[in-house]
Amino acid sequence: MATILIVDDEPEIATLLRVVLEKDGFDIMEASNGQIALERLGIDPPKPGTILPDLIVLDIMMPVMDGYALNTRLQADPTAKSIPVVVLTAKGQKMRDLFEVAPNVAAYLQKPFDPKTLRELIAGIISKSRKK
Repeated sequence: MATILIVDDEPEIATLLRVVLEKDGFDIMEASNGQIALERLGIDPPKPGTILPDLIVLDIMMPVMDGYALNTRLQADPTAKSIPVVVLTAKGQKMRDLFEVAPNVAAYLQKPFDPKTLRELIAGIISKSRKK
């Protein structure tokens, strides 16, 4: 089954995402900010051979390194730039506009989100990316 990295600093949201996505059989990794995500992905510090997730669910507003800075780093990394990203934000259209030109962003979901919508969205993205 596919692996998903959840990057969110709100423990309640991360737990909800984990429970919902594990029900669908996904393996889950977690990071509470962008810097921890870079470590889990083997990007900073570099750790060649790190197994990458099939998709990243990314919050925007986080301490240490926010979602926008993390996504910029992902796009600059040859091993991570093709991982699809679902942006999860409470900031709505304002943040969406920042990511408009990011080729790795597959979808946006506004908090609070409907778990069923999230599950369907992620299943569709992973299915599509596996057909490539």
